[in-house]
Amino acid sequence: MTTLSTDVSAEGQSPYKGASGEAIRHHYDLGNEFYYLWLDRSRTYSCALWEGEDDDLYSAQQRKLAYMATGARATGAKRVLDIGCGWGSMLRHLVEVQDVEHVVGLTLSPAQLESMKEWTDERYDVRVQNWLDHEETRYDAIISLGAFEHFARHGMSREERIEAYRTFFGRCRDWLAPGGRLALQTNVAGRARAVDRQTVKEMLFVIERIFPESVMPPISDIIEASERTFDVVTVRNDPDHYVRTCRFWAETLTSRREEAEAVVGAQTVADYLHYLESSARQFERRNLGLARIIFERV
Repeated sequence: MTTLSTDVSAEGQSPYKGASGEAIRHHYDLGNEFYYLWLDRSRTYSCALWEGEDDDLYSAQQRKLAYMATGARATGAKRVLDIGCGWGSMLRHLVEVQDVEHVVGLTLSPAQLESMKEWTDERYDVRVQNWLDHEETRYDAIISLGAFEHFARHGMSREERIEAYRTFFGRCRDWLAPGGRLALQTNVAGRARAVDRQTVKEMLFVIERIFPESVMPPISDIIEASERTFDVVTVRNDPDHYVRTCRFWAETLTSRREEAEAVVGAQTVADYLHYLESSARQFERRNLGLARIIFERV
């Protein structure tokens, strides 16, 4: 069953500090056809987990889904929540591979919801809904891949960011029983170092043209915001994995450039190629990192 919720009231309330629904749709509602051209066949739009030089993107994405799902102890669970479910690859993995009885997916993109209606059944509940509006009582596990970057806004002070993240962790705690786990994957700000003008230009381009109203949190912000709510079980930083993922996406989009331009126009394709290539450079230089963190509710 897929459920369409249009309640976005939280965006106008003080507890919500993240990117607006409009900002999210600016990115994800370019059209499903565009993303299908360059993502792998599972339509996973987050960093893969690579293994070996001969690995392919689909296998690397499935490995990532399994790593995060098992880290959350979702295998065989009755109910699992996916916050920022994208086009549903984790939801399908949970049901078809991890034997989860019922999954709930939250997205702010109506286009993503429409695509999932093609294959969901009674085991799936997918909603266009902000996590702050979600009121379910209990889940066995929670997973969120590539959404945390949207939970605070560019230009906030550190104190404001941490407060926004605390609100998120507080909600997740409410939804989990003691000992329940949250598996979080997010881009993070990289190591402190002087950056050149080109780096600043590239990062501002991504903020202004690709992901408006979003911000890359330092790992320290995430850990501090989770204190007294969750214990940290494991942390890994995999920027090299995102270098490889972004370059694979860029190569695929380049190879299908004419098809993509017919869908979204030449300028949008050029912008996305610049975003993917510059992102790969920033991960390679460690100006950005990729954190995979497993939390356990205290």
